[in-house]
Amino acid sequence: MSDHSRPSSEAAIAELLAIMARLRDPDGGCPWDLEQTFDTVVPYTVEEAFEVAEAVARRDYPELREELGDLLLQVVFHSQMAREQGLFDFTDVVAVLNEKMIRRHPHVFGEQGVSGDDGAVDAEAVKVNWEVIKAGERARKGREHASALDGVPEGLPALQRAHKLQKKASKVGFDWRQRGPVRDQVGLELAELDRALEEGDRDAIEDELGDVFFTLVNLARHLKLDPDLALRRASDKFERRFRRVEHLAEAPLGDYDEAGLDALWREAKKTS
Repeated sequence: MSDHSRPSSEAAIAELLAIMARLRDPDGGCPWDLEQTFDTVVPYTVEEAFEVAEAVARRDYPELREELGDLLLQVVFHSQMAREQGLFDFTDVVAVLNEKMIRRHPHVFGEQGVSGDDGAVDAEAVKVNWEVIKAGERARKGREHASALDGVPEGLPALQRAHKLQKKASKVGFDWRQRGPVRDQVGLELAELDRALEEGDRDAIEDELGDVFFTLVNLARHLKLDPDLALRRASDKFERRFRRVEHLAEAPLGDYDEAGLDALWREAKKTS
């Protein structure tokens, strides 16, 4: 599409809002869209966010453009349902966001400077100031006794939630200072898992396995690695190698014994 035939941002957004309103119109709208509620749309919202993340991980920018559109649709869908109930509309969502972004960036839009020793804008100082501003926002909402862990949604995927909780706790000093003790803790948690396995208590096994995962996330954080990305890369590697195993196999995988499968796996590792 040429720049001359491309609609303005305002026109494109207006058309999107009109399309969504039409889909939700009881008089001739889409039956499926009309059946949806906030609760039923939420799983699609979460799924679209993950598809955006996947497009970014793959550096597939045409796909990213499409997935961002799908994610925007979720915002528009929720906003239309809220509009129908007299709660708020899309314009309100954008207005609140604009106000929040300006409020949280006083070093850009206000007179307050956030800079390092050389006078330049310092990213770490910006992050600290961001948290101070957010704490003030929580207080104004009647949450003066808010926890340092506030702002981490329970609905996040477990790996991401663990990472965010640990980062929040670290910001108030609740953290190991060095990575060594964190690595040692991984060994301790594995030992506790071994004891639970020996005892055979499934609840205890689940509890200890969770502690292992949580401590591994902590280790990733101290190594300044994204645990979600590390696990994603491991999953991608497994998929590549497994598909190679399938290609190498001369019979259904179920026909191989453990030694045969191991041999196929070792061969697949050489090329993937």
